[in-house]
Amino acid sequence: MRMKLRIWRQKGPDSPGALHDYELDNVSSHMSFLEMLDVLNEKLIKEGKEEPIEYDYDCREGICGTCGVVVDGVPHGPARRTATCQLHMRTFRDGDTITIEPWRSEAFPVIKDLVVDRSAFDRIIQAGGYVGVNTGCAQDANSIPIGKEEADKSFFAAACIGCGACVAACPNASAALFVGAKIAQYAHLPQGKPEATRRALRMIEQMDAEGFGNCSNHGECEAVCPKGISIENIATMRREYLKAALKTGSATI
Repeated sequence: MRMKLRIWRQKGPDSPGALHDYELDNVSSHMSFLEMLDVLNEKLIKEGKEEPIEYDYDCREGICGTCGVVVDGVPHGPARRTATCQLHMRTFRDGDTITIEPWRSEAFPVIKDLVVDRSAFDRIIQAGGYVGVNTGCAQDANSIPIGKEEADKSFFAAACIGCGACVAACPNASAALFVGAKIAQYAHLPQGKPEATRRALRMIEQMDAEGFGNCSNHGECEAVCPKGISIENIATMRREYLKAALKTGSATI
């Protein structure tokens, strides 16, 4: 396959960026998207005319949430429920032109090329996304009975890998799906109850402090999420925040 690539290049956070054009021959349809970028970088290094393109990746198995670029205007690309590292070139046709850009959000500033700073997510988790109970070893079976329906809701919320595609897809750059999933995974379990009030207030306050926009129910976050996280978790987040605000008399509700 022969691919034409338009890739966002930016030397640093304060440098202007622009789309640069590249052509790549002999792309195998069996390559992953990141392997295709590896081949392009090998070509750039060999030619010695340009620095290789910077992009994030780690596990390349769709479970760590490190990778993520906007492909033809869609975070993670055209394949549903697929992280960028699991996207394969057989998704495209010979001769296609592919535009590759970084996540676009004020809360995710560009570091270089396709790499953005997603540490805002880390600070939201540090604000309250944890439990205080001892989880160091497995407990005896059925020592804390949990209904199947509630256990499933918690499990599906916990599948969030924190990649940030939800923010990149949202017209408001809202992090509501990420924060909703992180709150909901504990809200459905008894282990999450002791810190429930503090968790909802602190995580949402930190989300607002990081500069993410408000959720206005567009639903594009769910559409691009590689793990299919449901926007029902946003409703859970709002209920948890309402309960916490009423309990503490918060004036920000």
